[in-house]
Amino acid sequence: DDLISQRASASTQGPPSVSSSNLFSPAPPLSLPIQIMLQPLTKRFRYHFYGNRQTNSIHKPEWYLTQVLKWMENSSTFMEEKIQPIFDQAGQTISAKVELCRGLVCVVQEKVASDASRMLYDDGLFCHLVEEVLQFEKDLRSHHSYPATLPGLLHILLEDAFLQKWLAVERKMAVEKMDAMLSAEGAWTSQYKDISDMDELKAPECAETFMTLLQVITERYRALPSPSAQLRFFGLQKELVDDFRIRLTQVMKEESRCPLGTRYCAILNAVNYISTILRDWGDNVFFLQLQQAVVSLGDQEVLGSLEMTEVGRLASLEGSLFDGLLSLLDRLKGDMLGRLLHFLMRDTAEKAQPYCQERWLSIPPPQDHSAMSLSSSACPMMLCVRDRLLNLHQVLSVSLFQLAWQGLAEKLDNFIYQEVILTNHFSDGGAAQLQFDMTRNLFPLFGHYCRRPENFFKHVKEACIILCLKVGSAILLKDLLKRSELETRDWEDAGDPSPESALNELGVFCLAPCDVLILLNLKASLPGK
Repeated sequence: DDLISQRASASTQGPPSVSSSNLFSPAPPLSLPIQIMLQPLTKRFRYHFYGNRQTNSIHKPEWYLTQVLKWMENSSTFMEEKIQPIFDQAGQTISAKVELCRGLVCVVQEKVASDASRMLYDDGLFCHLVEEVLQFEKDLRSHHSYPATLPGLLHILLEDAFLQKWLAVERKMAVEKMDAMLSAEGAWTSQYKDISDMDELKAPECAETFMTLLQVITERYRALPSPSAQLRFFGLQKELVDDFRIRLTQVMKEESRCPLGTRYCAILNAVNYISTILRDWGDNVFFLQLQQAVVSLGDQEVLGSLEMTEVGRLASLEGSLFDGLLSLLDRLKGDMLGRLLHFLMRDTAEKAQPYCQERWLSIPPPQDHSAMSLSSSACPMMLCVRDRLLNLHQVLSVSLFQLAWQGLAEKLDNFIYQEVILTNHFSDGGAAQLQFDMTRNLFPLFGHYCRRPENFFKHVKEACIILCLKVGSAILLKDLLKRSELETRDWEDAGDPSPESALNELGVFCLAPCDVLILLNLKASLPGK
């Protein structure tokens, strides 16, 4: 009778107000038998965890949370075997085990709300309470089959004051950890550097530690029952990534005088590692669900600066929540690679000066092609390229090294074509020597990293083909190209091959007919130049 009268008075006063209680539909009141069974447990809980008892320690929320979980565990078999059949016989669709858990959760909710309000000005205590509540929630849902539709303890932490505090603590601790990880002694070395199979990304320790930090934050907030609250934590993660990017940029500028140095390359690996992980997260189910929540809620913190087309890409899952961050990281990566290649090419060009000034016109034709050797003036350039490639292969991640050597090959192809070939005239011996230097010495340096390195030196390869043509073939080709400049006609109907098809037969696909004419004029053996 007392319980019935308490329930009646409670219903007239309305349910206790919790700002986030609208996340869940109002639960029906506990059945009377369960309330009666809860009375001694509630009494014991209040005796031990309220007042001046030693067990009522604000520093030890795990004491009362663990006690409640023990009561649930100890009562589980009794509720299922003894009480559940009574509910079933009465035609009640009630789980006796869940009902008892619900009653105990209500008891502990009041305690958590009370303790949390006392911890708002103590970061350490509040942080500890959050960790314990998260663990309690995990055990409650996984070990005691507590339905997701019923509120646990996490919704208490969604009250504005508690949520703001949680976010502030996360931000403060993350910034402190970033300061520590970037100043640590091994910040720029990979912890897997001696294990080649595990070191494909060559991520420095600070980058791995930072992404682990973000992952831990995700694991903490992913259990929250409110998408809007989850998005606030996601916003914090975006701030942290951008902060870390800015810090990397600052360290990079200090190291930019030596782009081939270990630390500069480690920063480049860090940027690439973070980009790779964020792209993977963009396809993760949790972040895809969060992406849909952004669109459905119209979250202005995320959508505020986006155009309608970008919002549409998010809605259709073509884009990801990380696109903005990835754009900035890719820009930084591109800038750093550009600096590295510029420095690398400047060094190589300096070593190549003797080769550019080689007297190609006076080199006699080789008597025996098998006895040919590398031009002595090319040795400094070749050694420089070899050493730089070996160094980059050791310090850059696999994907970055591929971009680096391909970028170097492209720049080297253009340099040799412009500075060696187009600025000199060639005897037949000079052309043969150039082709030998390129095909038997330069191209194989890149052959360690791909099957057909000559495909990355198209200008040089095709220029060597033209310069090494026999005199008769060169005269015929030159005549054809000159006539094609003067005449506009259908070459197939005339019975003559088109300039393009003639060049293709020789293996020239990249150079235009006008470029080939210039190269033919560089052949000293060609009459009538």
